[in-house]
Parts: sequence; structure tokens; C-alpha cells
Amino acid sequence: MSQEVYFGHGNAPVGLSLDKLNRHGIIAGATGTGKTITLKVIAEQLSLAGIPVFLSDIKGDLASLAEPGDSQAVAERVKDTQYDSYETGTFPIELWDALGENGIPVRVTVSEMGPILLARLLGLNDTQTSILNVVFSVADDEGLLLIDLMDLRAMVNYVGEQAKDLKDLYGTISKASIGVILRSIKVLEDQGGSVFFAEPSLEVNDFIKTNDDGLGIINILDATSLYQTPFLYATVLLAILSELYEELPEVGDLDKPKLVFFFDEAHVLFNNTPTVLVEKIELVVRLIRSKGVSVFFVTQNPMDIPDKVSSQLANRIQHGLRAYTPKELKVVNAVADTFRQEADSDVDLAETIQQLATGEAVVSLLDQDGTPTIAEKVTIYPPMSKIGVIDSQVRLQAVNHSSLLDKYSETVNRDSAHEQLNNLIEETEKELIQETDPEDATVEAKPSAGTTSDDRIKELEEQLAKKVKENKPKARSSNRDTSMDRFTKNVMSQVGREVGRIVSRSILGMFKK
Repeated sequence: MSQEVYFGHGNAPVGLSLDKLNRHGIIAGATGTGKTITLKVIAEQLSLAGIPVFLSDIKGDLASLAEPGDSQAVAERVKDTQYDSYETGTFPIELWDALGENGIPVRVTVSEMGPILLARLLGLNDTQTSILNVVFSVADDEGLLLIDLMDLRAMVNYVGEQAKDLKDLYGTISKASIGVILRSIKVLEDQGGSVFFAEPSLEVNDFIKTNDDGLGIINILDATSLYQTPFLYATVLLAILSELYEELPEVGDLDKPKLVFFFDEAHVLFNNTPTVLVEKIELVVRLIRSKGVSVFFVTQNPMDIPDKVSSQLANRIQHGLRAYTPKELKVVNAVADTFRQEADSDVDLAETIQQLATGEAVVSLLDQDGTPTIAEKVTIYPPMSKIGVIDSQVRLQAVNHSSLLDKYSETVNRDSAHEQLNNLIEETEKELIQETDPEDATVEAKPSAGTTSDDRIKELEEQLAKKVKENKPKARSSNRDTSMDRFTKNVMSQVGREVGRIVSRSILGMFKK
């Protein structure tokens, strides 16, 4: 018989069957109806069952899982729920932060994010998105690594410079679209993207751990600042979920999941989301169950979840909804219709949902044979951990004592597209300068009598420009150049125009000494 984790009391204790959790679930309800407490209680019970959890902390009141609760403050709820085994306790946590401020840094590379998610994050239209796909394709063809936003900017500039050569293969690449993408990258950097897109990138197996006592580690993403930019928040969580799908092996149906992933404020994920991305999300949610990962969407209005995704959420916990207009009443009725009810029941489920008190929910879960249970009204257990914000010292201790801190604390900046292209430019500059005659340049470097410093700088620039022109490499006759060959020649041409200015700055520095 499957093990269950109990989180509330209806006609009897109500629990989630661990072997049915990979059918996913939803926790929904209006603001202030108790969704966060429900999430917290389920996370505690999963941890006690040895199941790791990932969740995001938007309001700053979930990290307090690391502190014990106050039994006196919840005594009445303990009595109402007949929670005879209740005792306060603490739970093992790992604190993460995509902005690198209040936890272990969470990073992914631009390549891992991919063009579809990145295009949405940058707010690109269809034309601009197609050009971003070209950027990724060209980077793959040339073996250029896209790790951080500097790499992405370098590749976007490169594609813009090579627009004519790439036209036959990819179509028109307009300067206007290139400019929009570059400006969007700058906005993303200002929002904290330069911290999130970096290495070392997250290894998802670091989420799937237990402590020495066998309790599942609760991984908490600090999102108090991140959520101020909802698109970035949603994309960070979706990128992590996608990495879990891509990296974890197939395991089929397990007795209990390897990880339970809570996607809080899930409505922002589907707000103005293009169809292609919704399809990707639907695919990930459908297939990730075979990787041993359970996903719970937490949202205010369950109707915000697209039907293709919502149909996969078999475990349903619905807190109160408020309805004052015909449109809101229609939503409540639609939500009530998603629950299984007795055919001869005289209970008005829509009315029940509107009258739910804080900490109460209408619940339907999968039973042992995989059938949704009859909807019933449930009072949620009180959490064993602290209700409220974590103490700052406890937070600091949790971060500093983490075994993962050394692994992720320092950014690694290895050679990637930005550095590779810059190195190419620098090498070409050196080659062009070395191709000038050093002995001849030394002779000509002797200033004429009566010349000023400005006159001398101008004279040297003219001499250097002349030699660069004389030594400029001839273009290859082959029409089979790769795009990197063409780029190299383009860089050499640009350096030929810029090298005089570069060297004159060096000469000017010498004159100032």
C-alpha cells in the first residue's frame, strides 16, 4: 500500500499518496486564504518522508522552515484538525538566490536557457525571435560558447555584421531588429540577468539530497527581489524545471518522487505567453513525471493555467475564491466543475468554495487506483515550523554552513564567445602592427626639429596608416569561406581602420610620461 503524507483533516485525515504525486497538482486560492501555509505543511511532510523539495519564497515567509514553530499560537488549529501527533520542529533547508544576494547563487548559461525562453524574457516579437534563433544557430556552427550576456551581445553584434553573408541561409537580418535585441539585453542586465547567466551553472542533482537523518532537503529560492520582475522570476523557475527534465534520467513510476517542485505564483508563467512556449511547458510537465519529479502549480486563479497543463494536475487543493461580479461567479462555477462530486449530492460546491475560511480548502486527490477522490472540505494542519519571516542570523547561518557554498560562490569566467571574438580581434591587431617594419618605423619615429607633440602624433598616425594599407592581407579567392573566415577578414578590415587610433592612444600615453 502506498505511503501517504497527511496535510489536513476532513471527515478523516487527508493525505497525498506518494506514488501518485507524479500526476502533479495545484494549490489555488485568493490572496490571504492560506495557500502559503498549505504549501509549507506539505513541504514539511514531504521532508519527513525523505523527499527533497524545491520552492520559491516570494514573501520571505518560507525560509522560516528552519526555525521551530510556536505550539501555543496554533493550539486551536491543532485541536480543530485533530492533529494528535503535532509537535514543533525544524527542517533542513538550502537557500538559493538567482540574484546572488541572500543565498547560494543559482546560475544557468545562455545556451542552457535557449532561444525560446530567452526571447520571451527579452520581450521579442516573432521577427526578433527568429533572429535570436539565428544567433544561436551561428554560435553552434562556429563552436562559440554562449555562457553569459556578454557572449550573447557579442554574437548578436557578430550576426549583425555578417547580415549580408548570412542572408542567403537565414533571410534578411535587419539592423533595427539587432538594435532591439541589444537594447533588451541591456534591460535584462539591469534587472539582474548578468548575475543569473554565468558559470558555474546549476547542477540539478544538488537539489535532490537528504540530510544525515534522512530528511529531504527543502531547497528555497529567495524570490523577494526576483519577483519584482515577474517575467525574470517565471523564466528562472521554468529554466530550472527544464534543466531537471533535460538532465535527470528516466526512472518511470516510483514509490515516491525524487523531488517535488512547487511553482508559486504560476499565473505569471502563462501571462502573455506565446503558443510555442506554452506547448514546451505542457511537454515538460507531461514528460517530467517519468524523471521522478512532481510539479505543483500554486496560483490565485486556477483558470490562469492553460487547459493542456491544467488537465495534468490530478491532485487539487482549492482555497477560497471571492466572487462579486457575474464574471467572477462564472470562474467559481468553472472551478467547481473541475472537482468530482457525488451524483446525488445536494452540496453546492461553488458556494462552498466562496465560503471557505482561511486555512480551509476543497480537496480532491488521487486514490490508490488512480481515480480522483470525491471533493471534500478540509481544514489544513498547522505547520510545525515558524509562521513568519526567518531570523536574519538563522538565514546567515544556513547559507554559511551550506556544503554547496564553495561550489557556487565564485563566478567562473572561462573563454566563451565574447572572449573568443575579442581574442581574434586582439591577435589581428598585433599581426597588423607587427607587419609594419620596426626598423623603418624607428627611423621615422625621430621627430623633426620644430615639430609639436600634436604634429608628431599626426605624423605617426599617417605613417602607420600607410604601412597598414601596404601590408593589408589580400582577400581569399575562394568563395567557400566559412562565416568565421569572412568575419576574420571583416575584423582585419576594421582593425586596419582602427589600429591608428589604438596606437595613437599608446603613443599619447608615452608623451605624457
